[in-house]
Amino acid sequence: MNKRMMLAILMVLGMSLELSAQLPSVTLKDINGKTVRTDTLSNNGKPMIISFFATWCKPCNRELDAISEVYEEWQQETGVKLVAISIDQAQNINKVKPLVDQHEWPYETVLLDPNSELKRQLGIQMIPYVLIVDGEGKIVYKHNGYTEGAEEELIEKVRELVE
Repeated sequence: MNKRMMLAILMVLGMSLELSAQLPSVTLKDINGKTVRTDTLSNNGKPMIISFFATWCKPCNRELDAISEVYEEWQQETGVKLVAISIDQAQNINKVKPLVDQHEWPYETVLLDPNSELKRQLGIQMIPYVLIVDGEGKIVYKHNGYTEGAEEELIEKVRELVE
């Protein structure tokens, strides 16, 4: 096999391995002060959407608003759960819970990553950033940025997992 072919195969394998990676183990707190290890996040064998956001990120807030409008339907249809993770720095962390309450986001788990430790371990450069984790805890989809209607792509990916 020539070197280029071998390199191409290794690159494809590397990309597929990256996507099937598990969540790293990082200890964070939720907005109520409870400690949560990210490698223990689960949804009883059903998919999870993990959305990285910040209070100052308008596209992030629009995305979480858009999902919140259809979240109950998504849960009934697929059993999906959304975990929102704020990357606000320590000095702004006190703004996260009021923002969540103000927007009336129905998400059961909102975590705080003030040192961007989880964000860094996942190699996330920009937000909004969304991961879909399958029922076995493997990362199966990544997307960054938000445009109106992008949430439809998310639910399609989740539907593929529960078929």
